Amino acid sequence: MAGLGPVAWPPEPIRTERLVLRAPEPRDRAALIELLASSEVGTYLGGPQPRDELEREMPEVPERPSGLFSVDLDGAMIGQIILRRVEGHGDPAAAGKAELGYLFLPETWGFGYAAEACAAALGWLAGELPGEPVVLFTQTANARSLRLAAKLGFTEAGRFEAYGAKQWFGLRPPVTPPA
Repeated sequence: MAGLGPVAWPPEPIRTERLVLRAPEPRDRAALIELLASSEVGTYLGGPQPRDELEREMPEVPERPSGLFSVDLDGAMIGQIILRRVEGHGDPAAAGKAELGYLFLPETWGFGYAAEACAAALGWLAGELPGEPVVLFTQTANARSLRLAAKLGFTEAGRFEAYGAKQWFGLRPPVTPPA
């Protein structure tokens, strides 16, 4: 995963009203396996990953790549936020821009956690890299993700075919935090 350039990683935990965005920790392993093996989560990502493979191959101590936040609710990981540079997929207009990605456990859907966590991550990014535009990719069939993208200020910048499905490319214009 490509980092975000000159941004120090990992940052101090980011706290919202209900959540903490923090670096991955060993205690996240079981929730991460659940997340990646979930058929609901995998619906728009090419399907779930086999649980037995995840159990066998996932390290006990998770990687802490630049741009990866674990989203914590009451001491337990419920999802991940990913901020990275776009490299070689999607629309060429997105190349080199910061990309927002997110995955949340299905039992946490519908409570506003993804919106809260993504808004916090985008706010942090605006403070670290003022004036940085952000892109987001999702399948056009993923209505929940499209609603979240709109709520976060992304507007459609293009559509394309990839991974056997129609994809949506959204752009969030640069946001400069108040001085």
